[in-house]
Amino acid sequence: MSTDTKTAPKKIEKPKFGKPDVKLKRGQKIAVMLVLEGTYPYVSGGVSSWVHQIVGGMPNIKFGIIFVGGDPDLYQDSKYKLPPNLVHLEEHFLATGAIREQPHPHHGDAEFFKVSGEVHDFFRDQTGCLPAQLLKTLAKPLAEQPEMALKDFLYSELSWQEITRRYHRNCSHLSFVDYFWTIRSVHAPLFTLARAAKVAPKAAVYHTVSTGFAGFCGSILGQTTGRPLILTEHGIYTKERRIELLAAQWLAEAAPELGADAAGGIDYIRRLWIRFFEGMGRLTYTVANPIISLYDGNRQRQIKDGAAEERASVIPNGIDLARLVPLRAKRPAKIPRVVGLLGRVVPIKDVKTFIRMMRVLANSIEDVEGWIIGPDDEDTTYANECKSLVASLDLEKHVKFLGFQRIEDVLPKLGLMVLTSISEAQPLALLEGFAAGVPCVSTEVGCCRELVYGTTAQDRALGASGRIVPIAKPEAAAEAVAELLLDPNAWSLAQQAGIARVEKFYTLEKMIARYQDVYQEAIARRWQE
Repeated sequence: MSTDTKTAPKKIEKPKFGKPDVKLKRGQKIAVMLVLEGTYPYVSGGVSSWVHQIVGGMPNIKFGIIFVGGDPDLYQDSKYKLPPNLVHLEEHFLATGAIREQPHPHHGDAEFFKVSGEVHDFFRDQTGCLPAQLLKTLAKPLAEQPEMALKDFLYSELSWQEITRRYHRNCSHLSFVDYFWTIRSVHAPLFTLARAAKVAPKAAVYHTVSTGFAGFCGSILGQTTGRPLILTEHGIYTKERRIELLAAQWLAEAAPELGADAAGGIDYIRRLWIRFFEGMGRLTYTVANPIISLYDGNRQRQIKDGAAEERASVIPNGIDLARLVPLRAKRPAKIPRVVGLLGRVVPIKDVKTFIRMMRVLANSIEDVEGWIIGPDDEDTTYANECKSLVASLDLEKHVKFLGFQRIEDVLPKLGLMVLTSISEAQPLALLEGFAAGVPCVSTEVGCCRELVYGTTAQDRALGASGRIVPIAKPEAAAEAVAELLLDPNAWSLAQQAGIARVEKFYTLEKMIARYQDVYQEAIARRWQE
């Protein structure tokens, strides 16, 4: 076995495969059209890895992708070599969707504003799924004439009347200018998505891998084509957007006497954004069948947020064991005193808690190292704050920012995987670590407790594959890490439990087989309808 336990791989560039150009050829038919927001093939890891597994794991199915992004400059190069059964890829960017023309007097479509007003009122005042007929009535003008619907929204007399009416009814104590431009900013992307749905090639089945903007586009496609829409949520999109919006610096806090929400102290503009994403989530739940999550906790959250219980099911992630099992033989004889955080350097991963944990560990374990393994260019302000924190805590010898790495190069060198996130679903990084023989210490987020301690009696009997600690508690995380790193017997039991759990319950083959069944059932349902 290798004895090189502390040599960190050099930071390497993310693999780039250039700007993909995959256009549907005449006569080709798409079986499954994936609708993706800000992920594959332009972002590596997480959901993107899962998409790559799904498409590559079903070579006999023709896939297409509708990619929805914000700023096109952020999505220049593919991070993946696209599988040959991916026969179509089109992009739609929300930052470039405005109409550039001189406004002119325009009355607007009274029926469109009547229906859209009813939809807004439903999302404001009621729970559950949107009535199907109301959704169909709204989708029709959006899908058939999205440009006209956008002009109505941006320039019409009826639009002005509707915005001012709701302003006076709901928040006349706020600045009208702030309210007006927030409404414009919130809703304008929807018309870009409606145009995307109008021009998209037809598919037998649509599959959106989130609610939000991708879910809205998928919902319009499902409603207007009559084809089934499948939804898979890795994390709960509305929950994640709520966390981001509550912390967002670009949303200036309103003074309590002007904008605070009596029901929770959230300023009105921030609450408006949150309700917008909650509404899009419920809209997607109205159309999608089935509604899939990675574990039962998220399934229950989907039901609480408006998903029909009979449509909700669970399909966990799957790991490519053939790729990861050989890494166990590359591990050193002794437990490396190296802990790794594998993920993007962004606030939701709470990298700062990992760094503070390393300060506690370094006080008692002189040769311990913490490797932060993942891209740091998504939120450069936060990444710089993390690097400054390392310097201020005198941790330059103990903490390394490695950037993107091939997991084959780093997993054998880790003693533990550490996850300090404040929100997760079912982290692939932990499952990949287990498969490679690396136990974990994780915050209690998503289904991490289930991954560590098991779910069923059969699963729990396998033992603990690590330790669970509270969110944002660096001292507790350091204590758990030290316990495993310094106790070979406890570490070995955790390693064995992780290997057994992933091999029994979380294989790629099982996941692919279950999604094949989902697609076949949806396609059969389409022909029956």
